[in-house]
Amino acid sequence: MNTKIILTVSALILGVLGIGMSFLPNEILKYLQIESNQITIIFMQLLGALYLGFGLLNWMAKGSIIGGIYNKPIAIGNFMHFGVGAIALLKIAFTVEGFKEIIIPLTIIYTIFAACYGYIFKANPSKVK
Repeated sequence: MNTKIILTVSALILGVLGIGMSFLPNEILKYLQIESNQITIIFMQLLGALYLGFGLLNWMAKGSIIGGIYNKPIAIGNFMHFGVGAIALLKIAFTVEGFKEIIIPLTIIYTIFAACYGYIFKANPSKVK
């Protein structure tokens, strides 16, 4: 499996989410119909910083060998993030009343990345020729 593609795509997705949450917290909260106050804004910005940091980690690691014993913390960190996120999203994906246009695509993306990173974590890497 070419981990460079997976790391690059996940880095870009996490980066876009991180930039949005860091620099547009009021607009996102207004769209989601959540009351905007200092606490919700700072939580959105902290979550955005987390996404940006994780995206940057993936971007910087995209040229490395990942899988098996190589760069195990990157593989397991991504697997944990996307795996737990996929489980949380799957729990509400079929019962949520509003914002299905956000929840369903996020659920699909998180589930695909969870499967990919789970495979990367368990498989031995091979050089791409």
